[in-house]
Amino acid sequence: MENTANNKAYFHLPGLFELYDLYSVFLPLYREHREYFYDWCEIASVYGAPADCIWGGGRAGFGECEVEDVLALMNKYGISSRLTFSNSLLKSEHLTDRKCNALCELFAVSKGVQNGVIIHSDLLLEHIKNHYPNFYFVSSTTKVQTDFEQFIKETDWSVFKYVVPDFRLNKLYDKLDTLSQVQKDKVEFLCNECCSFYCKDRKACYENVSRKNLGENCPDHICTAPDARDGYRFSKAMKNPGFISINDIISTYLPLGFSNFKIEGRGLGSAVNLEFLLYYLTKPEYQLTVREEIYLDNMLDLF
Repeated sequence: MENTANNKAYFHLPGLFELYDLYSVFLPLYREHREYFYDWCEIASVYGAPADCIWGGGRAGFGECEVEDVLALMNKYGISSRLTFSNSLLKSEHLTDRKCNALCELFAVSKGVQNGVIIHSDLLLEHIKNHYPNFYFVSSTTKVQTDFEQFIKETDWSVFKYVVPDFRLNKLYDKLDTLSQVQKDKVEFLCNECCSFYCKDRKACYENVSRKNLGENCPDHICTAPDARDGYRFSKAMKNPGFISINDIISTYLPLGFSNFKIEGRGLGSAVNLEFLLYYLTKPEYQLTVREEIYLDNMLDLF
């Protein structure tokens, strides 16, 4: 059995901007009552992009809260903030966007914790590397790298601290175990994807979001999966062949030497994301306690 630093699972959570109210209630609870939560896991980062962010991708930007408040909250709890700049269709003229560069200027200033950027475009990667060198970089799952050898090459690229593979590679245990420990430490698995395992339109869907974030007037991408009209259901995601359960993390991924896990959830609302926090972080005997603490907070509007 190979061991990572402390044989812990490090979770990367969604909703840096749109779930600020949820995290402002949850994080104090997480710190003050650590006994409610699994001792083998930690919150490593929270990712997202604000509304009207043209460098955004994967999901349309959400959240109207003050970015300074977001950064202050994450700094207070020593959690890395990740800007989701995974737009795949950027051109040179987009690199001068004032709002996105201002975000970089603000989040590049680290106070005890290094912040990161989730990225797709090589053009944007070079821009941020040259102008804001304090960030670390995460290779985005929006690249839809379903070829295992292509994914391996991505882990060997020194510019990336983490690489998020396509969720359809999640259960290729024999191949995954051939990675070196250095490579394994860079892999960040997407745990709770609800998209059809057999979908062939995933890249087109992401490109549609990129176009919308750029302000293009284009029709919505129409998903052809049989149950797409139901939207996201955690119960449905759990039946996905690529789903990574708590038991999978404990019994398979940690023993194999993997330690980083990404939770999908941007745009799904506070109530659904609370269920993710309960399932992945909270001991079963305390889940009701945590749920009640969150729901009874009058400052939080769960939806």
